[in-house]
Amino acid sequence: MADWQAQILSVVTHPAYSPLKWQQVAKEVGAQKHDWTKFRVALEELIEGKKLFRTSGGLLKVPVAKELLVGTIKRSARGHAWFTPENAPKSRDFEPYTVTIEDAGSALTGDKVSAILLKKRGPNGKLAVRVIDILERATTQFVGEYHEARGKGYVTVDNSRFEGPIYVGDPGAKGVQPGDQVVIEMVHFPEPYKPGEAVLLKVLGKRGEPGVDLQSIIYEFGLPDEFPESVLEEARLQAQLFSEDDIGDRLDLTNDLIVTIDPITARDFDDAISLKRHEDGSWTLGVHIADVAHFVRPGTELDKEAIRRGNSVYLPGKVLPMLPEVLSNALASLQQDRVRFVKSAFIEYSPDGMAKHTSFANAAIKVRQRFAYEQVMPLLLHRQDPAANPAPEGEPVAEEICVLLERMYELAMLLRKRRFERGALELSLGEVELDCNKEGDVTGAHRAHHDASHQIIEEFMLAANVAVAEEFYRRGWLFLRRVHDSPDELRMSNFAKFVATLGYDLVRPQDRTAIQALLNEVAGQPEAFPMNYALLRSLKQAEYSPQELGHYALAVDHYGHFTSPIRRYPDLTIHRLLEHVIADTSFAGKAATPAKEAPPAGGKKKSKSSRAEMLSEAELNQLGRSCSQTERRAEKAERELIKIRLIRYLADKIGLEMNATITGVERFGLFCQGVELPAEGLVHLTELPPDYYDVDPVAHAVIGRRSGRVFRLGDPVRVQVASVDTAKRELNFRILAKGIDGTSESGEPQESRSRPGWGQGTSTGNDNTERPAEGGIRQKNRRPSRFPGDKAKASPKGGFRKKGAETGGKKKTRKKPR
Repeated sequence: MADWQAQILSVVTHPAYSPLKWQQVAKEVGAQKHDWTKFRVALEELIEGKKLFRTSGGLLKVPVAKELLVGTIKRSARGHAWFTPENAPKSRDFEPYTVTIEDAGSALTGDKVSAILLKKRGPNGKLAVRVIDILERATTQFVGEYHEARGKGYVTVDNSRFEGPIYVGDPGAKGVQPGDQVVIEMVHFPEPYKPGEAVLLKVLGKRGEPGVDLQSIIYEFGLPDEFPESVLEEARLQAQLFSEDDIGDRLDLTNDLIVTIDPITARDFDDAISLKRHEDGSWTLGVHIADVAHFVRPGTELDKEAIRRGNSVYLPGKVLPMLPEVLSNALASLQQDRVRFVKSAFIEYSPDGMAKHTSFANAAIKVRQRFAYEQVMPLLLHRQDPAANPAPEGEPVAEEICVLLERMYELAMLLRKRRFERGALELSLGEVELDCNKEGDVTGAHRAHHDASHQIIEEFMLAANVAVAEEFYRRGWLFLRRVHDSPDELRMSNFAKFVATLGYDLVRPQDRTAIQALLNEVAGQPEAFPMNYALLRSLKQAEYSPQELGHYALAVDHYGHFTSPIRRYPDLTIHRLLEHVIADTSFAGKAATPAKEAPPAGGKKKSKSSRAEMLSEAELNQLGRSCSQTERRAEKAERELIKIRLIRYLADKIGLEMNATITGVERFGLFCQGVELPAEGLVHLTELPPDYYDVDPVAHAVIGRRSGRVFRLGDPVRVQVASVDTAKRELNFRILAKGIDGTSESGEPQESRSRPGWGQGTSTGNDNTERPAEGGIRQKNRRPSRFPGDKAKASPKGGFRKKGAETGGKKKTRKKPR
């Protein structure tokens, strides 16, 4: 029997060897076709053993000894991957390395891997790495659909995470039936030419049955559900120790006028508000936050479980709380007419909304009235103009409470005005919410709308978060900040170029005031969504860190999360540190430290009361990474469940037409999201009219070379549901026409898609007309459109020619790029 491994190595290690593909190496060692199976098994074992590696072009090379980097992988649903080293520099300029699909191998999001830095750069021009080995898997549990073949059991893992099915042994384990949704534990991860193997852990039920999708997401993302008995026991003990009649030495605010405003479905009430207007026009705002630190002590089982969870997870139909419900929905929750313990921030404002002084206290409150967001504005509008706005339904609200709401609105709008004058940003992208009937079945979806009642609470929470962070900074204390680093200059420059394609000028793309002015200018217009969406993709993600990076979007230097300790662990750390501020009066009334005299980022200048329990910088860094990861995990899980339920809702609606907006431009096609029904699907390039298409990543556009036809991020389109694959969680659209309801952007009827020339016309790059705004008034800053992807300058690379495209003259045959 031939020793194929030895023969392969003898070829590839020869001094005169030039990289070859496996077929060429097989020929060199004399392998015949009937030997190819054994030859390829030997080859893959060499690659798996890191003695060889295969390039993206399929060439076989011997690894060169290089310094290995250790870090984590993050993969996107659209195929991109990034690598962040463990010892990544803390500088603002550092960005994760790019990893191509080929170089990522079988590494999945969260996996700890070793990698080498490559000489080549990634598609985005950034430094790239190749994964060499997977050191630690982020998860070994997966969810998928069970099926049988040739007397064996297999599971096709959801979301196309693996190319082929995973073998799970003989049929019938745990009573499983074909079509069941199951949870598996991976024994051997699949490798090229080597299938994966797993054991079946749990049968969730038939795919599509009520609750199965929810359980699938919980297991897929590793979300903690049931609490350990030791944690529940501690929570029950806290309930036994708590008495509303014993407030100890807390500040007694139980007779003060205090209200809460929350979502109508909320059960965990973190925050409450009081507000006093003084004779001189000044204000005293009280922000009262549930004192979770009173119940959850460091090092306890409750605390360990809260750290593990990081935050509460809000899924459609179920909440996975960070703390047991006896705390989150009862003892700590600021319920109406119940005495509850809080940490209060009192902020004194001048008549025009400038903060003058801040103080803090442990207090006890009794909420006078609970409001839902939906109740507040109808009440205020009715009081402002009873003739035009009918009185809200339900019991009448006491006059003193109505006056409080009016004052809250007045102060909040003052703070909001000052915040935007300071340079804060606000993106208008509402979250997707499902519409369900009484049985829980999806009947549609919509984007959440936030009115002024949300803005009232938002402004007061922001003010309290800033006040606490600035207090810690004045004392020189390290704490877990909420940071949002400044965006990359290149990204913002590209954003300005994209804005130019819409016909607007953004001369200073790093100037927050100019950006917000532009967003205000396009509000309510077709350009609003693409501009907000493109800006969001240009900004960095906010995260938790002790580093003094500031908060770019809020335009503040010091910021932390203080206002939601029931559902976020970082807020709990802030509360514990605030306990020392309340106990330490040595800083009372002291002016803020000037920036030039501020303690160094790594300094630990502390007052005596904080020395014992203050977390070190290393501990805060580790906790910040953990909390950032659990936060993003929760967001992804919520989005994925909404996506699954929308796809299942559309499964029997093939052919449904809807208005949509282009939300993503990739080399393989366009992502579009419905307007009335915000489901996102893919329009593959093969579904576009016949042409050769260039992708312009700066302009976020696909341009037809022959026709000049342009499909750009934010363009309104009319789409039709083409296909739905619930197992792969894929929704595919077909574009019927550009514009809404089959009309072109100019408002004239668009030609039918069945005709070869539909959608043809002058390229945006040649459109030199200004479009008047509503009412015939020209928009300021508006100018003739310029398009970076003008067809006259289109690159001959990266295009895609549709079958049937008319090229004119002599026909040429060209292979479709891979």
